[in-house]
Amino acid sequence: MSSQKLKVIVTRRLPGVVELRLKELFDAELNLTDEPMSQDALADAVARADILVPTVTDKLDGRVLARAGDNLRLIAQFGAGFDNIDLQSATQRGITVTNTPGVLTDDTADITMALLLAVPRRLIEGVKAIENDEFTGWTPTWMMGRRISGKRLGIIGMGRIGQAVARRAKAFGMQIHYHNRKPVSPNIESALEATYWDSLDQMLSRMDFISVNCPHTPATYHLLTARRLDLIQPHAYIVNTSRGEVIDEAALGRALEAGKIAGAGLDVFENEPEINPMLKKLPNVVLLPHLGSATEEGRTEMGEKVIINIKTFVDGHKPPDRVIPSML
Repeated sequence: MSSQKLKVIVTRRLPGVVELRLKELFDAELNLTDEPMSQDALADAVARADILVPTVTDKLDGRVLARAGDNLRLIAQFGAGFDNIDLQSATQRGITVTNTPGVLTDDTADITMALLLAVPRRLIEGVKAIENDEFTGWTPTWMMGRRISGKRLGIIGMGRIGQAVARRAKAFGMQIHYHNRKPVSPNIESALEATYWDSLDQMLSRMDFISVNCPHTPATYHLLTARRLDLIQPHAYIVNTSRGEVIDEAALGRALEAGKIAGAGLDVFENEPEINPMLKKLPNVVLLPHLGSATEEGRTEMGEKVIINIKTFVDGHKPPDRVIPSML
């Protein structure tokens, strides 16, 4: 079968230049309304497609993949995460899965750094004060926050994004600490002047700021439990730009409301798009609508990676961004 006739179904609206290229190369079925597909719609898509291009919000579980047609051989995910895909089911059915790592590293690290500044400096509270006409002029003690220079930052997950966050934070004068499955190379550790903690519990109890940058896997689900959140010092702040499922969101809300944690900046949520109502009410919490990779450049590069993975696969070669179950 020629690549021009391959049925490529795209589950969400992608940047225009990406959709145009997909239409040029394949028999691409686009989602022009950008409405999220239901589970039944996804099941219908995998039954008809040769190649599926889903996003991180499309749940491709075993029930959906059981409906996959014989022609479906590639799921080319538009996104770096892949916790929405049942990799075991895909592998059993001979379906290759790819993702788009790397291109959103700097964008996500920038959002992380923005939250690390916004929460302790009370930027959103300041904006709301202006909007509510509460600003009557400068005073020495109003709207005081906390500086980040000289503070200890504990990074959970020292992959591409974690290291990018560390580079930015170091430039702001922060002391870099991290917890990872294993230490990074001595060269990276030296360049970042980073301290490795084998024990997450011990690191959490000593940090002024905590940044969650690990992927969501079965091993990291609720990695930050209520017990671990209790280890965090009352003056500390927590930022999450990874996946909401890594933190017990209800427990975090309770800890913030009780003053056991000074503040939080969240770009992701456990039951997206639903957000714990408690978090919306707290003045010391900054909430963003999953903006981590939301730049024109980043989303376009993600689409280009999707196309490269598809073309490489169609040409009979191993795609550069293949995802395998052992990566979980």
